[in-house]
Amino acid sequence: MKTEKIGQRIKKFMKKAEMTIDELAGRTGLSSDFIRSVQEEDVYPSLGPLLKIARALGVRLGTFLDDQVSQDPLIIRKNERKDEMSMLRAKDKPVALKFYSLGRGKSDRHMEPFFIEIMPESAKEKKVSSHEGEEFIVVLSGRITVTYGQETYDLETGDSIYYNSIVPHYVSCKGDEKATIHAVLYIPE
Repeated sequence: MKTEKIGQRIKKFMKKAEMTIDELAGRTGLSSDFIRSVQEEDVYPSLGPLLKIARALGVRLGTFLDDQVSQDPLIIRKNERKDEMSMLRAKDKPVALKFYSLGRGKSDRHMEPFFIEIMPESAKEKKVSSHEGEEFIVVLSGRITVTYGQETYDLETGDSIYYNSIVPHYVSCKGDEKATIHAVLYIPE
């Protein structure tokens, strides 16, 4: 994301597309107030709404993370990972999810790989979201709960889950210790 925050990038692409907040809201199904809070109050949306915004603006999700071209293969060293996005954070709420892009710098990617820290805070307000594509998750440490449709699944270190992300879903920490996962999102063009 370099020095720009997600809200600033959204504004930039809206300006390029000559799109108002109300037009973006209409194309995404999100409220104008929600989009305004993302742009003006540093509220970071979960991936579902962010993907809807990217689609409406005609850009890929990774555009909000970076815009640099890389050479193949792309290697991200553990000590070089940067906290790209902290999700579900409003001004007065603690961070629930910290996303570290593992695809940052590869502009021609078709998947979005992440290392994600899931904080216990994530279990307090479970808001499901859905979007096109698929997700694959491997639990690296701790325990998580995946809400998928009407079902919930508890996963522990070493477990994995692969699902269609069009079904409403939510990933949260289970217990008082943070969990870490690798997640790969595939979003069809």
